[in-house]
Amino acid sequence: MVDTDRYQQELGTLREMITKAGDALNLPQMEEELNELKEEMSSPEFWNNLERSTGVTRRVRHIEGKIAHVRMLNRRCDDVEAMLALLNEEPDEEISRECDSEIKALREDASALELETLMRGEYDDCNCVLSLHAGAGGTEAQDWTQMLFRMYTRYCERMGFKVTVNDLLDGDEAGIKSVTFEVDGDNAYGYLRSERGVHRLVRISPFDSNARRHTSFSSLDVAPVLPEDDKFEVNMEEVRIDTYRAGGAGGQHVNRTDSAVRMTHVPTGTVAQCQNERSQVQNREVCLRILKGRLMELRMREKEEQMSDIKGELKKIEWGSQIRSYVFQPYTMVKDHRTGFESGNVDDVMDGNLSGFITAYLKMQ
Repeated sequence: MVDTDRYQQELGTLREMITKAGDALNLPQMEEELNELKEEMSSPEFWNNLERSTGVTRRVRHIEGKIAHVRMLNRRCDDVEAMLALLNEEPDEEISRECDSEIKALREDASALELETLMRGEYDDCNCVLSLHAGAGGTEAQDWTQMLFRMYTRYCERMGFKVTVNDLLDGDEAGIKSVTFEVDGDNAYGYLRSERGVHRLVRISPFDSNARRHTSFSSLDVAPVLPEDDKFEVNMEEVRIDTYRAGGAGGQHVNRTDSAVRMTHVPTGTVAQCQNERSQVQNREVCLRILKGRLMELRMREKEEQMSDIKGELKKIEWGSQIRSYVFQPYTMVKDHRTGFESGNVDDVMDGNLSGFITAYLKMQ
């Protein structure tokens, strides 16, 4: 017998979740902003300012995506309501299975929408730059850094984000010493800002002939990529610019000229570098964008008491500093030390399924 009452109750709960998420997103205000932006886009002079037009079109896509997501979920609820009406008239096992499957899918999508409502930070909807650095542990730590790099790139693939590597330094024997990469996608910084900190790995080392258990550390820094129309500026008189030859593949032009760029903000010691582009001019532009994001993130951390969405600062990449432990032996589990959230499926986490840890942290805010 088909339990339509249970389906109806679950559907009511889902509708309530979607309604609350829509209220949290403030859809009427978003629609008003969308109309204003579209009116600006219709102006003949709109495309004369490339920076402004790029920012506006990106914002329009973001708002349209949010509104379309909520409306789509409401339409799917209406479709389930129609299926329930058919089941009430005449029970049918096939329709019942389809209804059950759709409600499960709706529950997952409604939870994802609920998570999006937690992205309330000033720069949560921006792209971001992630930097991984190997810490205590030598070759083992460098291999762990490469594993983390793969984990985050796999997560970005799952989320539909675009990843661009700006700088990568290979390890001496295996793995990588450091890597900086840019993540482009809706709410990229909002999702990934919680990953900032030291990550600890415990496993039997494949580089130890005695098969002993080793502990390795790697740090991750996350900074937003500021929009082009943002008012935050960097005093270039305080920035030291160094150029050097890029390493790795790239052809004669890249490897025989000083195309790579490193910028150091002298007062704070903040460093940004890029060697991915083919010319020094392009590397300068990317490097400056990364530097601005890191300085803004540093400013937000200095205002920690006023802005609760960014907490703490990077500690030493060693014992007692980690935000998360990945224990392969003997427990085979992953634990976030800030939220207490645990996962027993290490392989799933290392394959990029970080949703549980990120959700737990965002709900803790």
